[in-house]
Amino acid sequence: MSDQFIDQDPQETQEWLDALEAVVEFEGAEKAQHLIATLIEKARVHGIDIPYSANTPYINTIAQEEQANYPGDLSIERRVRSILRWNAMAMVVKANKATSVGGHIASYASSCTLYEVGMNHFFKGPDHPVGGDMVFFQGHTAPGMYARAFMEGRLSEDQLNNFRQEVDGNGLSSYPHPWLMPDFWQFPTVSMGLGPLMAIYQARFMKYMEKRGLVKTEGRKVWAFLGDGEMDEPESRGAIQLAQREHLDNLIFVVNCNLQRLDGPVRGNGKIIQELEGMFRGAGWNVIKVLWGTGWDTLLAKDVTGKLIERMGEVVDGEYQAYKAKSGAYVREHFFGKYPETAALVKDMTDDEIFRLTRGGHSPRKIYNAYKRATETKNMPSVILAKTVKGYGMGEFGEAANSAHQQKKLDFDGLKYFRDRFSVPISDEQLETSVPFYRPADDSPIMEYVRARRQELGGALPCRQDKAESLSVPDLAAFKMLLDGTADREMSSTMAFVRILSIILRDKELGKRIVPIIPDEARTFGMEGLFRQIGIYDPAGQLYEPVDHDQLMWYKESSNGQVLEEGINEAGAMSSWISAATAYANYGVAMIPFYIYYSMFGFQRIGDLAWAAGDSRARGFLIGGTAGRTTLEGEGLQHQDGHNLVMFDAIPNCLSYDPTFGYEMAVIIQDGLRRMLTDKEDVFYYITAMNENYSHPGMPEGVEEGILKGIYPFKQSTAKAKHRVQLMGSGTIFREVIAAAELLETEWDVAADIWGVPSFNLLRRDGMEVTRWNTLHPAAEPKVPYVTQVLADAEGPFIAATDYIRDYANRIREYVPGDYHVLGTDGFGRSDTREQLRKFFEVNRYYIVLEALKALKAQGKIKAEVLEKAIAQYGLDAEKPFPIHA
Repeated sequence: MSDQFIDQDPQETQEWLDALEAVVEFEGAEKAQHLIATLIEKARVHGIDIPYSANTPYINTIAQEEQANYPGDLSIERRVRSILRWNAMAMVVKANKATSVGGHIASYASSCTLYEVGMNHFFKGPDHPVGGDMVFFQGHTAPGMYARAFMEGRLSEDQLNNFRQEVDGNGLSSYPHPWLMPDFWQFPTVSMGLGPLMAIYQARFMKYMEKRGLVKTEGRKVWAFLGDGEMDEPESRGAIQLAQREHLDNLIFVVNCNLQRLDGPVRGNGKIIQELEGMFRGAGWNVIKVLWGTGWDTLLAKDVTGKLIERMGEVVDGEYQAYKAKSGAYVREHFFGKYPETAALVKDMTDDEIFRLTRGGHSPRKIYNAYKRATETKNMPSVILAKTVKGYGMGEFGEAANSAHQQKKLDFDGLKYFRDRFSVPISDEQLETSVPFYRPADDSPIMEYVRARRQELGGALPCRQDKAESLSVPDLAAFKMLLDGTADREMSSTMAFVRILSIILRDKELGKRIVPIIPDEARTFGMEGLFRQIGIYDPAGQLYEPVDHDQLMWYKESSNGQVLEEGINEAGAMSSWISAATAYANYGVAMIPFYIYYSMFGFQRIGDLAWAAGDSRARGFLIGGTAGRTTLEGEGLQHQDGHNLVMFDAIPNCLSYDPTFGYEMAVIIQDGLRRMLTDKEDVFYYITAMNENYSHPGMPEGVEEGILKGIYPFKQSTAKAKHRVQLMGSGTIFREVIAAAELLETEWDVAADIWGVPSFNLLRRDGMEVTRWNTLHPAAEPKVPYVTQVLADAEGPFIAATDYIRDYANRIREYVPGDYHVLGTDGFGRSDTREQLRKFFEVNRYYIVLEALKALKAQGKIKAEVLEKAIAQYGLDAEKPFPIHA
């Protein structure tokens, strides 16, 4: 409507504008903002439609007159940045002269100033009085962090020479990897999108730790350095409302807006900065745009017509990219030349002066003021949108080029240009033979300045330290109620887990360290009792009376609550779990998170985060609830998990188990607590849990070691039978295995020994390790895999059945000392009862009996007629399709 409106009284309009100018001048911007907001609110009361826009003009948020003076030595810091850019580039180029290991030059070239202003004036190190900041460094900028660590003396030249060459030792990892560099990197961030998501939940967990009185965090900040292209990842944007909702003023996003993703412009036909501003401002964040460097201030001051701001706003990112890839003459013609008013602004400037007009992300003054405002903002998170040039300083050798991200080599001319552009004191002769690193003398003003700044801020970053104390854990006897069994009472293994958790929560030393995490399924898992017992964390407390307040297990929220009830949000819950699971390194306080969730919505939904957890050296428990393909009645295909045990085993430091009975779960969790809290091992656990109720037997004597290693004797048959088989199983199907053993003995004259196998995965790992040792020690007495030792004297064929795909149990085939037969649940699931599902997938007791008889037939011990009789007796459909095709 406004575009069609013809102003019949321009003088009145001008009077309103003049009044606004007077308010701004004499009463300040806040008063003007209040007046405008009040007018808009009144207009809407009268039904006047005021379209909402979260965008501001395409200029810096902080006006020149609002800027504070820069506190540092600009000349020295410029020299530091030049040296760092050179060493970061040299590291990548040197590595690729003799290898093809890759690397990235352009990302750090564009973001160097963003990091260095932080390093010199904002990022608190681990020895700071209030504690260290947490910085999520953008993954592709790793060479720049190594270059700074080299300047500080934390890394050697030999290590820089081995960038991306780690196998023989003394190398540097490609990206931030705490597993590979455990004293250096805090967070793995190069899987794009995970950095922003994990940073939000880390900032929230920091508040959680403070509210629960576990550690003082006031003054600490979480900084997340991101790329504008990275912000297209759903994980980058998916939790920004949480940051506003919980008033995370300890969180600062710094988005390096060089307008380019890996192959080209982020928004060639649009403006990514305006898009991100609208998104973050609409979500309630404090948005600070840093678009134009100091040189533009003079032009903007001269822009009395407003045409320069208009021109800035109408140019799309594809054009902005071209301006920096070309020349000052091109910018004069295509940017300033569109309007006479803008052309006049630069008529006295040379083409070189025009080309040297920098973007805001390369201006220390602009960045300093943005960081200052962000760190001083209260009750809301901040995002800084800093406009930069990808490959800044690379000139015709990659600056603002679509191919800049892939640039990892420079020829002689490129090296000379880069050296001269940043005035690095290296001769042509040196460049002809190598690409040398440069570090000033230890007693030089540059080095003294660098050391002094970091010393004042509390030490070097990035830095990862494990200062958490070793904790004692309850003895296994503390879980006696699980070890003794349930007699005639029935319960699920999920309820067994809940009882174990309750025991730990009551422990005087460990209770407060437990972080229960639930993604809106507490009632499904029978965990609603925790609401009343320890409360649900919400920084606002509980501002309402819950509808179930008169019930025993009412929904209780509390500012110091212990449960993280994350809603329908597996990725957020996993990010909270990672924050708690790495608290020992980030807060010096060991926490033990238990995250329980539908197992099907497991690795395939949060697999990238699960891998990041391994990289982060996380310590904690993941509980895959309603696990297995047939344990969950009625829910159907997308809820039935037959594969997550196989997938979690891909993470080297994840120990995975599929227990059936409460005593197994108690043994596993108690030992896990010991390994992670007392011995401080960098491992974490994936443990399945079912919702099927049944009675749990007491623990057989002396089986603890076997449970932990993966296999133990559950029951040895005493039947005087003609034949014998060995039945193996885990999880919910283990009960079908037990039932099949009874059928074999009573109906088919076959004795069946029963083996519990809580972890086929760990047996496989042991087997691989032993096999490798034997290969490399041919003259030594061969070692024997654990499963082979245990089954060495077992008679007859071996039959394994699980609620998972056959690949799970098949993983130990080469280590089983005899004929080995496997039943599993390959294929899509169905909605039905457990009994019907197990019949469909052919893993019930009758199919286990049939498989055992088939194994005996294969050994020539029984005839085919016996199998035909079993098929008929149990009503098995010999013509039904294989489940994987059904």
